[in-house]
Amino acid sequence: MLNKEAKLNSGLFKDDVEMKAIRDGYGEGLVIAGGENKNIVALSADLRESTRCEEFAKRFPERFFEVGVAEQNLATIAAGLGISGKIPFVSSYAVFSPGRNWEQIRTTIAYNDANVKIAGHHAGISVGPDGATHQATEDIAIMRVMPNMKVFVPCDAIEAKKATEAAAHIMGPVYIRFAREKTPVVTTNDTPFTPAKAEVFWESTRPSVTIAACGTMVYQALLAARELEKEKIGAIVLNIHTIKPLDEATLLKYGKQTKAMVTAEEHQISGGLGGAIAELFAKHFPLPIEMVGIHDTFGESGNPDDLMKKYGLTTRDIVKAVKKVLKRKK
Repeated sequence: MLNKEAKLNSGLFKDDVEMKAIRDGYGEGLVIAGGENKNIVALSADLRESTRCEEFAKRFPERFFEVGVAEQNLATIAAGLGISGKIPFVSSYAVFSPGRNWEQIRTTIAYNDANVKIAGHHAGISVGPDGATHQATEDIAIMRVMPNMKVFVPCDAIEAKKATEAAAHIMGPVYIRFAREKTPVVTTNDTPFTPAKAEVFWESTRPSVTIAACGTMVYQALLAARELEKEKIGAIVLNIHTIKPLDEATLLKYGKQTKAMVTAEEHQISGGLGGAIAELFAKHFPLPIEMVGIHDTFGESGNPDDLMKKYGLTTRDIVKAVKKVLKRKK
């Protein structure tokens, strides 16, 4: 069952659940933050419409910089702005930023602890027809390992707006990951969002497994929990919108309670959310963990829904992982 807070804040199980692209929340949050703080500037790598910074450019043209197809320059210009009192938000596809310009982000932004916010768009396999060259499935891993970097993965458009606004108030580099396709809106404006604080989105009366999910997979995790409830398998679903710093206290609390964990992410299972959680429990409280994600392979062109099925990123795959981890638990 949904916990009390989630019942109040979620429209998940309505027949007319709203569908909206997570990246839309970035554009909305960027405009709000820009209106509140004149030091906020935005930079694009020739993708202002796709990365939803077009409205910011219209509202604040003197604070918008079109760098062109030059992601390395995008990072280094932003670094200079970030150490000069500005708060730059840089936008590109995640395969190019942080993919193509990882070294520039490392050396000019993270190493200098520059106050730069990096928006990685079109992340995950659900980019669809663009294929493997444009499907960033390694970006959480390469950013999580970087010193000084914080990593947000919002689960829907509303949370993306909140994450963008929150990033503007955080000193130092932040990476925010956005999916392309329209996805169900599972939160409301009243749903809590606190950086580095996981949220309980589902809590059964007698839970036997904890499902920790991020991004687009939060919705799938909630549907899985509902299906499992029908089979009298209780679950806790955690929305891990902040991968770094990880909310260790909340994860350990529910991990110790259920003694079984399933992670779900639209990302490689190596180095992402699952890797971070496995590291935590290996150190503090070893327990069986099953990871739902992409298994050491590149994507391909296709319909987003078909790709999510092919690569094992559906409600059914989470249910199977739960049953597998419960067998290991016994």
